[in-house]
Amino acid sequence: MEIDGTEILDTYAEAFPTWLARVIVTGASERWALAAANEAAGFATSKIGCPCEAGIERRLVPGETPDGRPGVAVLVCSEKKNLRENVAARIAQCILPAPTASAYDGFPGVSDRFYTRMHYFGDAYEERCRVGGRDCWRIPVMEGTYVGEERFGVVGGIAGGNILVMGDGAPSALAGAEAAVDAIAEMAGVITSFAGGIVASGSKVGCRNYRFPMPASTNHAWCPTLRGIVDDSRVPDGVGAVYEVVVNGLDETAVRAAMKAAVLAAAGSGGVSAIGASNFDGRLGPFLFHLHDLFE
Repeated sequence: MEIDGTEILDTYAEAFPTWLARVIVTGASERWALAAANEAAGFATSKIGCPCEAGIERRLVPGETPDGRPGVAVLVCSEKKNLRENVAARIAQCILPAPTASAYDGFPGVSDRFYTRMHYFGDAYEERCRVGGRDCWRIPVMEGTYVGEERFGVVGGIAGGNILVMGDGAPSALAGAEAAVDAIAEMAGVITSFAGGIVASGSKVGCRNYRFPMPASTNHAWCPTLRGIVDDSRVPDGVGAVYEVVVNGLDETAVRAAMKAAVLAAAGSGGVSAIGASNFDGRLGPFLFHLHDLFE
């Protein structure tokens, strides 16, 4: 199968279940909403070594936020038992200290909820208040007052949808991956949690060549420099660089739509020779996204 002269390999991405919370970060301006959201999404690329996976879902206009200010939606993904701790820490350490920032629940309609207990930062000077029909807390801070929610909803989601963008060298492959990420950037219900949305060092589960345990190691089958050295290389002839775009989302529909948009954008960039996907023969997770099926 080809799109715009780019070969779409007959393969699939393998993804696994996760749990998600959505934090709506607002500020007096888009600058400060985005600054707080970027901090809150920090050190959250992969569950392999980070406490959670997180990223900016999309920017919100004032009419979409509880307090009528500019906002940014952040999705936080982790095991359910760790989600409260991760969300609470990111609000407390990244959003609360940011100038003019507030944090609100992005899943107000779900019944499964947790408390961050943020109001205790007020040291008994905090007060209850209502914002946009929501129960919030007003906490005195040096700037004046921090206002935000402390109840957040939890929903099931999917982590690990992906495409592999290949080119004859890093410049062409990276340009294709950038186009893919740009196509996903403002889509609802999905995030690309890695730096700039792109992975340069894809990984596989565990390791083969050391006796001590490691949760992950380089995905040698997709390393161009190892083609001809390892017997299970999957890198096509003529490919000198491979970049991965990993997608987490609310459901299969959201992940599939993001992957399709990413494939079309990467193929249309002009320098991508092939597009594939990363999988582990069904051992990682139950969600399989076949690239060719995206276009049926």
